Amino acid sequence: MSLRSDNSKEEPPFFAEEEDWTHHTQGQSVLDRRSDLDLIFLELEANIIYFVKHELKRHKKFLSSDYLGGPGEEEPMLDDSSREAFLKITLNFLKIKHVQLADCLHSRTVAAGCQRELKSTLKENFRYSFEGTGKSRDPTPLNLIYTELHITEGEDGEISSKHEARQIEVASRKQIQKETTISCKEIFKPSPGSFQPVKTVMMKGVAGIGKTVLTQKYTLDWAEGKTNQDIDFTFPFTFRELNVLKDKRYSLVKLIHDHFIKVKEPGICRFEEFNVLFIFDGLDECRLPLDFKGNEILSDASEVTTVDVLLTNLIRGKLLPSAHIWMTTRPAAAGLIPSDLVNVITEVRGFSDPQKEEYFRKRFPEEKLAERIVSHIKTSRSLHVMCHIPVFCWIIATVLEEALKSKEEAELPKTLTEMYIHFLVVQAKLTNIKYLGGAETDPHWNPENKNTILSLGKLAFEQLRKGNLIFYDSDLTECGIDVRAASVYSGVFTQIFREESGLYQEKVFCFIHLSVQEFLAALYVHLTFINSGVNLLSEEQLVFKTSTTRSAESAVTHFYQNAVDETLLSPNGHLDLFLRLLLGLSLEKNQILLRGLQTHIESGLQTQQRNIRYIKRKIEEIPSAERSIVLFHCLNELNDQTLVAEIQGFLSSGNISSRNLSPAQWAALVFILLTSDKELDVFDLSKYSASEDALLKLLPVVKASRKAQLSGCNLSDRSCEALSSVLSSKSSSLRELDLSNNDLQDSGVKLLTIGLMSPHCALETLRLSLCNLSARSCETLCSVLSSEICSLRELDLSNNNLEDSGVKLLSAGLKTCALETLRLSGCLITEKGFESLASALSSNPSHLRELDLSYNHPGETGVKVLLAGLEDPSWQLDTLRLEPCGVQWLKPGLRKYFCELTLDPNTANRNLILSDNNRKVAWTIKDLSYPDHPDRFDYCCQLLCADGLTGRSYWEVEWEGEDLISVSYEGIKRKGGVADSRFGGNEQSWSLCCSAGGYSVWHNNREIVLHSSTCSDSNRVAVYVDHAAGTLSFYTVSSDMLSHLYTFHCSFTEPLYPGFGFLFGFRVCSGFSLALCSA
Repeated sequence: MSLRSDNSKEEPPFFAEEEDWTHHTQGQSVLDRRSDLDLIFLELEANIIYFVKHELKRHKKFLSSDYLGGPGEEEPMLDDSSREAFLKITLNFLKIKHVQLADCLHSRTVAAGCQRELKSTLKENFRYSFEGTGKSRDPTPLNLIYTELHITEGEDGEISSKHEARQIEVASRKQIQKETTISCKEIFKPSPGSFQPVKTVMMKGVAGIGKTVLTQKYTLDWAEGKTNQDIDFTFPFTFRELNVLKDKRYSLVKLIHDHFIKVKEPGICRFEEFNVLFIFDGLDECRLPLDFKGNEILSDASEVTTVDVLLTNLIRGKLLPSAHIWMTTRPAAAGLIPSDLVNVITEVRGFSDPQKEEYFRKRFPEEKLAERIVSHIKTSRSLHVMCHIPVFCWIIATVLEEALKSKEEAELPKTLTEMYIHFLVVQAKLTNIKYLGGAETDPHWNPENKNTILSLGKLAFEQLRKGNLIFYDSDLTECGIDVRAASVYSGVFTQIFREESGLYQEKVFCFIHLSVQEFLAALYVHLTFINSGVNLLSEEQLVFKTSTTRSAESAVTHFYQNAVDETLLSPNGHLDLFLRLLLGLSLEKNQILLRGLQTHIESGLQTQQRNIRYIKRKIEEIPSAERSIVLFHCLNELNDQTLVAEIQGFLSSGNISSRNLSPAQWAALVFILLTSDKELDVFDLSKYSASEDALLKLLPVVKASRKAQLSGCNLSDRSCEALSSVLSSKSSSLRELDLSNNDLQDSGVKLLTIGLMSPHCALETLRLSLCNLSARSCETLCSVLSSEICSLRELDLSNNNLEDSGVKLLSAGLKTCALETLRLSGCLITEKGFESLASALSSNPSHLRELDLSYNHPGETGVKVLLAGLEDPSWQLDTLRLEPCGVQWLKPGLRKYFCELTLDPNTANRNLILSDNNRKVAWTIKDLSYPDHPDRFDYCCQLLCADGLTGRSYWEVEWEGEDLISVSYEGIKRKGGVADSRFGGNEQSWSLCCSAGGYSVWHNNREIVLHSSTCSDSNRVAVYVDHAAGTLSFYTVSSDMLSHLYTFHCSFTEPLYPGFGFLFGFRVCSGFSLALCSA
């Protein structure tokens, strides 16, 4: 048969499947039928060509790409069988000349099909969320309820010794700091400017914060083709599943095949050819040894060994070096992985404050109800902090939803203990109705659920003491719990206790959250003591049930005191929340809700008061104010806020600095500052007490602050030793430290250097102006600047007698450091020192941006060498201060800034008499006949000097009586009431009040009484003003030695006029006088 022309074509043969077409064409001419065939085959030819091109393009992409599929891939035109048929044809043609290419194409196309099957399986596994419940309850689509969590890149690096509830409290303040936030889908993307691939990511976060949900959402998004399609295969494992394989032997290939059947069926074994991600969730639950040092090296994925060896080699990068690893863990377990094997550390902070509200508004669509719940949570700091944990939000929502069902105005739980008791009551009611056929009005407690709660409580307590959050058959057996009974518990109390199945359906049990386990543990210990008199916390196992009343009271007292003592001895704080809840259960109000579980109500009020007194005594005794924070939380559970309220009152009134606080009050102040919802950005010690003792008591607050303002606080080298420990801490937030105007001396700087040299030190700004330092400190600081780990970017050494020798030593460090700002103003530097600095800048010109050398004597040579350097384009120096300069600034100490002052008679009150060329003033009872003048003070016995001051100025005054030594803006009122015109009584003036009884400082009508330790018997006072720096300092002068009294920190906006006066114009006596001293 020939198809060369229409004339030669014969009738097509008849086939049964073509019957319809033949019937359709009956009655048509032969020519018409042939025309239809032409059209059909033309269309068929076009479709085949399109399909061939599409498939060839797809196969080329498989061979040229680093991953399977790719963005923008078109949907297949036909079913998979057609693709498979064409693939065979393509492979046959390739094998003619390109056998290896054919093998590669075959492997990758099989893998693509396998990937589709794996994605389908993972979508089924992770499509639904079981929020706070077991899987027997109705699931919710994960994409529907998922709320973005606050994730930061980087972490504090320290394995925290705090309880996780405390860690949440600390993290809650950091959310407004400038941290690097990161999206979950981008955790494997290199940081900006970095070209190194990210292989291993460690994601930290406290229990219940959302780490597991993040891994599930990441996997679901990958499986649905939404994100991270450069990953060929994602294999999510949990350590819960891997634990049960501890004694079994596997190859990596078999481990993957057994866990992911869809990968096993096509027989994919060479995973090194693909871009693979392994997710290992729950490192803190790992019971494998993870022996990175002792385990053998393994690089063959088909070699059989222990699961532990497989994991360590995967993480090391010896096995599948190109694979990505993502591990999640609670902070305490992060150290199980050597830090050099982790590329990126991220931290899950949970819900931010707006996300909390978003959660509750989603959960409660009724606006008024949602608003009431959000408002209630904000009234309780402990509840609000815990709501950073998503599962705790669910617990609160469960409780408050039930509490607000009644139309009556319900009293909502305010403490953690109350919240967990109500949560247990809600679960008991649900159990009674759903499983026992009970009614809404039936009693909460019955023999069935009582036995269940006691069994779960025993398990919770025993495993809490061991530090276990997940439990296997052996753990349950140790606690005397039958495995079959545990399955019943998980089926009945699904929202408290969970049963999960791992590989080969091994059972794994856990509580829905660590805090639920801690509550049930506390409840079990409480019920055991109340019902049977046995104290599970004491080795003595005291029993009081059959004792006399007095011995029973003694046993109760011992029970709670023993719990406090044991908790405080815990090195990692793991019993902190347990103690809070146990003490909360001692309240009669809470025990009433448990009636039916316990045999009787223990007398509440006396027990409560004894517990409160004991806790307050422990607060007095504990040397660590930070450790006492748990005790203040305990007082809150006992409804006692007296200590905290007292300190808050002092803070509100602004007079806390004048109070002589007890150790317990200092601890309360630390508690308030560290648990505040406000970010600790700047800590100013002078607001509380400008003393060394106060600094040592408030050291935890310094550690938590970004900037510590400790200038002029009478600190010594003792403080430097303490601050060095803060700088050495991995968890320190301190980035800026101002120690100016303290007598630290060289010994103090040497101690401080220990912290500055620590690899954990992240300090960027250090101010040591006016600290009585010499060239020896420059030698010490040179070693810091020369260190490769030095983080300092700004250093202020102004007003120290460093001289040229010190600058030469410091310059050696400048040659290698990354310092950007250096201030050496008023340091007795001459041209030799200037030359040393110019040499250092020439060696390392790329970093220093600002250099302050004012109030020195460079001479012509010194100026020239620096100005010549500025012509060098490699120098990055933007700001160079040389003025004022001259030989007059080569005097040591502050006296180089001495200025001659003259009193202005036109400002003098009429009861003041001037003498000694207007340099001395005395009070007289007689009104003097001064002419009227608009500048004269008409009521207050005071006056101003003639000239306003800017820049740096220093003067000394001798005083007798009760006197005011002040500075003021020229615009201070001269007429009228005391507060408006008296020095220190308004915003226009600052004053030191001197009397035989001591000193105090005044500004804006607020007084700060200075402690006697800062005072001396001398009647000479020095004043130093640095207008640009915004500091005003007062000193006593004795034998030419200056002793610091107080420093004001202000932003001065006008010239300052020195002023003098007599105390308020009252109690003024003959002989009260003030005299300006000569240079």
